[in-house]
Amino acid sequence: MSECKASSVAQPGLSRRRLLRQAGGAAAVMAMPWCQAQSFPQRPVRVLVGYSAGGGVDAMARLLAQGLSNVWGQQVVVDNRAGASGLIAAEAVSRAAADGHTLLLGESGLFIAHMLQPRTSLDPVKAFVPIAGLFTSPLMVVGSMTFPAHHPQSLLAELRSHPGRYAYATSGVGTVQHLGFEMLKARAGAFVVHIPYRGASQILPDIVGGQVPLGVVSATAGLAQARAGKVKALAMMSTVRLPGAEHVVPLSDALPGFQAAPRLCLLAPASTPSSVVEGLSEAVRSVLEAPDTVASALRQGAVPAYLSAKTMTSDLPRELQAWSSIIREQKIGDT
Repeated sequence: MSECKASSVAQPGLSRRRLLRQAGGAAAVMAMPWCQAQSFPQRPVRVLVGYSAGGGVDAMARLLAQGLSNVWGQQVVVDNRAGASGLIAAEAVSRAAADGHTLLLGESGLFIAHMLQPRTSLDPVKAFVPIAGLFTSPLMVVGSMTFPAHHPQSLLAELRSHPGRYAYATSGVGTVQHLGFEMLKARAGAFVVHIPYRGASQILPDIVGGQVPLGVVSATAGLAQARAGKVKALAMMSTVRLPGAEHVVPLSDALPGFQAAPRLCLLAPASTPSSVVEGLSEAVRSVLEAPDTVASALRQGAVPAYLSAKTMTSDLPRELQAWSSIIREQKIGDT
């Protein structure tokens, strides 16, 4: 096997042998033939993130970027462009050259934002081509220590028995947290008042203090407070049981098929050549299947959930239809 042409732009001192050690045998073996055929990447790759540094989405972007950098032997830079539910970063990527060197780490909220703000100039479905599904971020329903329920079945029974008595907090109108609980309400036939916060950081202190009885937060944040005995971990809003938190029962045990979890995905400008998309997707797959990546993601409350570009393209319309139905049925936003 001859040297990969892209090695001419690899990081200084990064030999092929070292690259193989860093990326892991399987990842490097898969990356090398594609690299030889495409000579990609020819320069540093930028991954734009529509949220500020230090958050959960940013953490997963940096985990992916490090893995891709190891596979390619080329720098992969995370560029944070926070604001407008990810639309600022999305606008920038949509105008970038469609050559695979500028990518967007998108999440479900980006597509939901367009549904709630249909007058925005950017339609993420038309502006981008999916490269791969990356991670899901499990959400958790938590309650104050005085809330009279301990698991999904008793939670639903309490909400059904006392319509309008309780309120729940989320990080804002139109977030996956909000739509997920609205889906719960619709499926359970319950009436619970929504209290939107400007962000997630204030929700848990108010639940701990008893100002609000229920909230939807990241599984990582919820577990930390539950282990400290400050809140009750009532239910997972996805079908998975997280390692180390197997006792937190999924809502799907009480509402079969229930699933509400933000999905992170990698997107490229719509006119990116299919050969570049396919090669990028394979590189991502090799990173997400690496044991170190899996372990690191789970520690940070995310679950690796690779989907190929083809599968993402076919699955996305179904996911968006589900969110659209909740927005319409629950009369959320302008719709």
